[in-house]
Amino acid sequence: MTPTAPTGRRRTTSWLALASALVVLLGLSVPASEAATPLTVAQAVASQDGTSRSVRGYVVGQPTATSTVVRSGFPSDYALAIADTASETGTSRMLYVQLPTALRSQWGLKTNPTLLGKQVDVTGALAAYFSHPGMTGTSTIAAAGTGGTGGGTGGGTGGGTGTSPWDGTYYAPAIGKTGTALKSTLHGIIDDQTKLTYDQVWTALKDTDQDPNNTNNVIEIYSGRSIAKSDNGGGVDQWNREHVWAKSHGDFGTATGPGTDVHHLRPEDVTVNSTRGNLDFDDGGSAVSQCTGCLSDADSFAPRDAVKGDVARMIFYMAVRYEGDDGWANLEMNNSVGNGSAPSIGKLSVLLQWNAQDPVDAFEMRRNDRIFEAWQHNRNPFVDHPEWAAAIWG
Repeated sequence: MTPTAPTGRRRTTSWLALASALVVLLGLSVPASEAATPLTVAQAVASQDGTSRSVRGYVVGQPTATSTVVRSGFPSDYALAIADTASETGTSRMLYVQLPTALRSQWGLKTNPTLLGKQVDVTGALAAYFSHPGMTGTSTIAAAGTGGTGGGTGGGTGGGTGTSPWDGTYYAPAIGKTGTALKSTLHGIIDDQTKLTYDQVWTALKDTDQDPNNTNNVIEIYSGRSIAKSDNGGGVDQWNREHVWAKSHGDFGTATGPGTDVHHLRPEDVTVNSTRGNLDFDDGGSAVSQCTGCLSDADSFAPRDAVKGDVARMIFYMAVRYEGDDGWANLEMNNSVGNGSAPSIGKLSVLLQWNAQDPVDAFEMRRNDRIFEAWQHNRNPFVDHPEWAAAIWG
């Protein structure tokens, strides 16, 4: 159910370009009502006419050359690349935004790398930058929908409210609902999926968890280690398929269904995977070997801070997707640890905290997109709308 462009989108873009050109030729000003509505990045790329406009897009990296955008190791605070989706990698579908001195300390990626994946509104002249469709003379930047020159770093992440490009299509039946009504509606949306075999999971994870800085590698969920895609299996220091919702919590094993759902299956080091076992999630414990920042004790496991929100949102997905109506156990969260083989996992209160403390990032967004586009054709709604966790369980 991919969002489709409204009929006439191409004509609208062409009309905008023509109208903007006439504005320049005739010395007219852009009507206030039109100027107040941000362009999409696609519209801005097609409207490189020097007029001053606002554009809304996701921060996807820093441009360093005409066809080069880096996503880490940012060399300066001089520019942003924005796109209509947070997972965009094609530079032809990006707008290069020049950052003047006054905006660099707040909006430059070298100083503020966590801006990656955030949605922003930028205002300036639609003119080439790095010999690429861009924006120069940028006057203001703000978190999408907030106006002004700053005051935030994105919309729709963490524990707040937000919008998603899927709201008018995929999530349309769920918009405006809360509590059990929201949970039930989301279940009806996301249970329509393509199911993978356990062997297919290997191939899927090599795509969904690809290291953005080395396409030959995947990133292990708990340890954060980048490891060769080909170094998978059951040997020491290899990576294998970790069930974030431990498969014994519901007795689903590795059979096609919850045991092969890649929304909660992730690459992880064999040894660390064994340490986690079927432990519930909670704060505290002792340091875990080969997993910097991870903690565990007799009945719980805590991943590194950078993926605590990721873990929480995968658990939320499983609790909504599997409701006991398709031959599998009804998976639910509780506020306990030591759940063992019960079809329950905890600790709900801690998972809600992790969701708020560790916002959705670009890696997580891309992963959700790839699962939808290439593998299961369903989405994790808590990546698109993290605030829905509190709306259901808060």
